[in-house]
Amino acid sequence: MKKLVIILLVSAGLFACKNNEVKTEETQDVLEEISEKNIFSGEFIYIADGAVLKTPNVIFAVKLDAMAEELAAKVAPVKTEDFDMVPVKVKGTLGPNPLFEETGEGWEQMLTITEIVEVGTAPAKADIKIEEKKS
Repeated sequence: MKKLVIILLVSAGLFACKNNEVKTEETQDVLEEISEKNIFSGEFIYIADGAVLKTPNVIFAVKLDAMAEELAAKVAPVKTEDFDMVPVKVKGTLGPNPLFEETGEGWEQMLTITEIVEVGTAPAKADIKIEEKKS
C-alpha cells in the first residue's frame, strides 16, 4: 500500500507540474470526448493494491478486476523495473471512484476496462526518475 501511495503522489506531482494551467472546463471537454469513443490511451501501472492510467490530460483509477489483471499480465514482460509505466490503449467505461467519494482521496474517475486494444512494446519514458542512493 505504501508503494501505491508513493506512486500516486509522484504521478499527481508530475501531473500537477505539467498541467498547472489546465482548466476544469478543458478537462471536462477531454472527458466528454473520451467517453464518446470509450477508447483510452495512456500509461498504465499496476501493483498489487492499485492501478492507474495516466493520459495526457487526466489520470484515472483503474478498477481492479479480471481485465486489469489481464492487462497487467500483458504489460509485465514489457517493464524493465517494477514501477515502469507502459503505454496502452484500452476500451472501457468511466464512473465515479468509490474511494474518492468516500474519503476524498485518489482520482475522481474510475476506469473499468472492457477490452485491451494495444500494449506498447517498451516502457514509457519517465518524466522524473527516482533512484535510491546508497551512501
